[in-house]
Amino acid sequence: MPGKSKVSRKNDKAIQFTTIKVRLYPDAAQAELFEKTFGCCRYIWNNMLADQQRFYLETGAHFIPTPAKYKNEAPFLREVDNQALIQEHNKLSQAFRVFFKNPDSFGYPNFKRKKDDRDSFTACNHVFESGPTIYTTKDGIRMTKAGIVRAKFHRRPQAWWKLKRITVEKTRSGKYYCYILYEYAAKQPEPVAPTLETTIGLKYSLSHFYVSDDGGMADPPRWLKQAREKLAKIQRRLCRMQSGSKNYQEAVRQYRLLHEHIANQRRDFIHKESRRIANAWDAVCVRADAFEDLTKAMTHGTMMESGYGMFRECLRYKLERQGKALIVVDRYTPTTRTCSACGLVLDREVSYKKVRWTCSKCGAVHNREVNAAKNIKAEGLARLCA
Repeated sequence: MPGKSKVSRKNDKAIQFTTIKVRLYPDAAQAELFEKTFGCCRYIWNNMLADQQRFYLETGAHFIPTPAKYKNEAPFLREVDNQALIQEHNKLSQAFRVFFKNPDSFGYPNFKRKKDDRDSFTACNHVFESGPTIYTTKDGIRMTKAGIVRAKFHRRPQAWWKLKRITVEKTRSGKYYCYILYEYAAKQPEPVAPTLETTIGLKYSLSHFYVSDDGGMADPPRWLKQAREKLAKIQRRLCRMQSGSKNYQEAVRQYRLLHEHIANQRRDFIHKESRRIANAWDAVCVRADAFEDLTKAMTHGTMMESGYGMFRECLRYKLERQGKALIVVDRYTPTTRTCSACGLVLDREVSYKKVRWTCSKCGAVHNREVNAAKNIKAEGLARLCA
């Protein structure tokens, strides 16, 4: 499954970056090397961050040491791929750059703990006269120090794609995955001019995922609802077990596998639905809802469980690849309390519990969410034409 693509314009060509995710099946020695690499990356990050803070307190200047500084005092760092350590330095530098640029949106870099941190490392591909340091084979991926790691590919890159870097990740359930980033030149798509008939407006819905301006709804499989009984059953078993026992560890593994299964179902639905919409419409209008703020205001459930934010991002890059536009309307636009027929704006917001409401000016009867989707579409087209 390709991930998000980043497009940079250069002359009349477009350089695209696409990520392919594959499942890894390392042997015992390779799995041990991965575990060492995860630990070394945490060690390097924490030591560089600690030295940066100490240097700043003493001199008032910002400086991050390189990983080479720590190899003499920690010889075990030489056992892993040096590229993984260099990438930790780059990530920490990037974390400070975005923090200094916008402290309100990006927090100060924190120390990493094994129980909280995501087990992963990144390595860049370098091409020498003898060949690249990382490349794919028929049934595996060749990595520095690890050799050829067996992998299962669901999709193969084109011959002209350039492998830029890989990220190896271990999930909480113990599975290994590799994210392979490719770069390739693609033909720049011709911009598509949307019309009223080829544009759709989408409104986020608590009960239907989204509602469109034509009354269409996307009712996703209730993956979380179906799995809640299983999750509750495992949680009850965990409460009765002795923490740290073999049965407890097995129940925790089943619990993590079930959550991973739910996340895969959600991701599958989001990619299929976003692809269907991107192919069917020339432009999509959505509202820039702040999901964190809306989740805090909710009494039951959370908007984060639906994955609508990921759905909006998938729509963006899939439309962009076809020369189409995702039009984002300001979150404070009164789409819900505006009559799409006559333009009357109500004094107060229409309650979520109220499915239908009647305009006091023109008498039009509106479905609350369909009316909001119509207003989102109208506002989006108005912004596009402005």
